[in-house]
Amino acid sequence: MLQVSSVHVYLTYPLVLSWSFIEAMAYGCLVVGSRTAPVLEVLRDGVNALTVDFFAPKALATRIETALEHPEDMQTLRGAARRTAMKYYDLKKVLLPRWTALFDDLVNGRRPACFEEGRAPIDP
Repeated sequence: MLQVSSVHVYLTYPLVLSWSFIEAMAYGCLVVGSRTAPVLEVLRDGVNALTVDFFAPKALATRIETALEHPEDMQTLRGAARRTAMKYYDLKKVLLPRWTALFDDLVNGRRPACFEEGRAPIDP
């Protein structure tokens, strides 16, 4: 279903992201997401998705309408969404190695690398 979706609407406030959100991006869905902190950790408006104010239903409808009326213009965003998901959330290439490193650090009494000052999980 995600692969053939025209638009994937993702609204959350202020909860953590779900795996379905990342899966939609990995499938190359065009995501229209709420402009809330957890979503903005991953989405960049006009770069890998479209964002909208959580409390603005008319703006949401307008964003969806624009996406449906101009699907060819959304291909760049779809590709960027997939690249974002694969770069930061690929299970075998990214997440499992990070978990392994975290456990290795903890078992060996080292401060985990993810706590290094200035290190951001997602490029701005």
